[in-house]
Amino acid sequence: MGKLVVSLSPHAHGTDTVERNMYGVIIALLPALLVSFYFFGLGSVVVTATSVAACVLLEWAISKYVLKQERSTVMDGSAALTGLLLAFNLPSNLPVWIIIIGAVFAIGVAKMPFGGLGNNIFNPALVGRAALLVAFPAQMTTWPKVGQLTSYLDAETGATPLAIMKEAIKSGDASVLDRLPDSLSLFLGNHPDGAGAMGEICALALLLGLAFMLWRKIITWHIPVSIIATVFVFAGLLHLASPAYADPVSVVLSGGLMLGAIFMATDYVTSPMTPRGQLIYGVCIGLLTVIIRNWGAYPEGMSFAILIMNAFTPLINNYVKPKRFGEVPTKS
Repeated sequence: MGKLVVSLSPHAHGTDTVERNMYGVIIALLPALLVSFYFFGLGSVVVTATSVAACVLLEWAISKYVLKQERSTVMDGSAALTGLLLAFNLPSNLPVWIIIIGAVFAIGVAKMPFGGLGNNIFNPALVGRAALLVAFPAQMTTWPKVGQLTSYLDAETGATPLAIMKEAIKSGDASVLDRLPDSLSLFLGNHPDGAGAMGEICALALLLGLAFMLWRKIITWHIPVSIIATVFVFAGLLHLASPAYADPVSVVLSGGLMLGAIFMATDYVTSPMTPRGQLIYGVCIGLLTVIIRNWGAYPEGMSFAILIMNAFTPLINNYVKPKRFGEVPTKS
């Protein structure tokens, strides 16, 4: 007969489960998904369906035939969520075979070799995006214009707001920024030129997802607010120093900042445990994003900033440890 092991009090029953949280995040992503269908049409449907199907099938195959697990984990929603987030970080005209390679890196390299959900060091969807960005830079930085609902591989492309900002910084010519959409267009996703990745086009849809997750207590405010506030402050200082740097509102509403801050950086496994640790983590991500965007090789820096800070999460958790129940602070 096995021993009955009881942990120390207090004991509390929680309603949170992996499935509840994973599917809750998927529900929160639905407004952005519907907006991507509305703006990109067929291309968005193909990319999303391919990415989700590839991630789910890969996780099922690896868990069954490689790890020999008796119970498959594909129904907990984490594989589908990884596929959806990967799709949100891709152009809507990306060929199917490249999407599948991204899924292989996300599930087959970043997640399952570490033991599956709860053990991965880096955000799987961002690992997939980063791998594709390095391997296929031309395809990953070719952004379709909105409104081409029946186009897929042959969609007309254009320059994104981040590319315009990068051009202004390199040239030192502030007049280049006149080509930027106004703040309302960036907020609603009505971009006249290249729009960027599928899931980052409409800030309003992403904020609706944030409100839902905060309401359901799936995440807390610490990481998204600290990232967005840090980027706003540093972008504002740069804008005051030189008009060649875009205004902070446009910077915050452009690219994958909202998507990354709300849905990628808040990943339970790869982010710090404590509120103070999450604030440190968020500030560092925001600062790295501004640095990479303005002085790095790529116009976007959000993905790389999150992956860099994923590596520092164990150090932050070690530095900012949660207080043990009943612990009395020692006086110096």
